[in-house]
Amino acid sequence: MIINLKNKDTLQVDEFHFRCSIGKKGLSQEKLEGDLKTPKGIYQFNTLYFRSDRLEKPKTKLNVIKIKENMGWCNDIRYPKKYNKLIKIDKKVSHEKMFRFDKKYDFVIPIKYNYKNPMINKGSAIFFHLSNSYKPTAGCIALNLNDFLIFLKLLDKVNKIKIY
Repeated sequence: MIINLKNKDTLQVDEFHFRCSIGKKGLSQEKLEGDLKTPKGIYQFNTLYFRSDRLEKPKTKLNVIKIKENMGWCNDIRYPKKYNKLIKIDKKVSHEKMFRFDKKYDFVIPIKYNYKNPMINKGSAIFFHLSNSYKPTAGCIALNLNDFLIFLKLLDKVNKIKIY
């Protein structure tokens, strides 16, 4: 099954249509770190990370990991071996904090954009995460909590997302 992000506010999974938000500056073939754009292409999904202190482990076929306070996602172009990977927080390394006070990352799924052999400055931390307002993101795709829970039930490890 291919999941389609057809435009800036519609995610389609089979017959389901979900309202969503994307990067503040829209979609791009030429994604760069910090450009506020969501990358076009076809990508696989990664593990689901979740805040077990706030939510129960959801029903999903994805691998599931509890988010800990020391978890971050490296967006620091000075560290090529860590770039666009889950890291233990180090104050010297720029990162996206996974254990957040807002609820955006109570559920978060990294998509495998610039993932296998990440190219520095081509973008990192492109996630599916939560939104309660549908405000534009920094390049991620965001759904409300109820839609995210439905989305998780439909998703498995072989699904891909087509962003166009």
